[in-house]
Amino acid sequence: MTAGSEPPPGSAGPAPPGRPNPDRGKWPQLSGEVRDGRHVLAVRVYYEDTDFTGIVYHANYLRFMERARTEYLRLIGADHRALFAAASEEAPGFAFVVRAMKIDFFKPAHMDDLLEVVTEPNDVRGASVLVRQRVTRGGETLVEALVRVAFISGGRARPIPRPLRVALAADQEKALGTEPGAR
Repeated sequence: MTAGSEPPPGSAGPAPPGRPNPDRGKWPQLSGEVRDGRHVLAVRVYYEDTDFTGIVYHANYLRFMERARTEYLRLIGADHRALFAAASEEAPGFAFVVRAMKIDFFKPAHMDDLLEVVTEPNDVRGASVLVRQRVTRGGETLVEALVRVAFISGGRARPIPRPLRVALAADQEKALGTEPGAR
């Protein structure tokens, strides 16, 4: 990569001022990929993810889904370090918080399974986004969740930064198979 060139998709974004980013351009596949407006992240089930019976402990699905939401944001250009730096100037003390979650467990995953966590924005609003997430194995849905994530600052809901809201809305349109702005 030459000086001033853009990092490949999925790579870590800029480092905080004065600190080089050693991850830039390395291992982009770790972020998964966006297909038709849906983010897909592969997750291998390790021993540490299971209970004594060898199935995934229910709370670990939340970890898998959090990781997928983070990587999805990274792929659509919301590198967390850069986002935090920019947003802290506009909205000091800001945070993305899970406001609500509805989760259904259908079938268990087991040690060594290769899972896919599929994330898609369902309803993008000014200060929040409703995200649908599915954990699948071989195309079969094991767990499904609807997650309302809000952007807050100073203890109150605040508008999601415009570039991020636009990217989320574009993926929502792709996932729904509609033309941008048609809804």
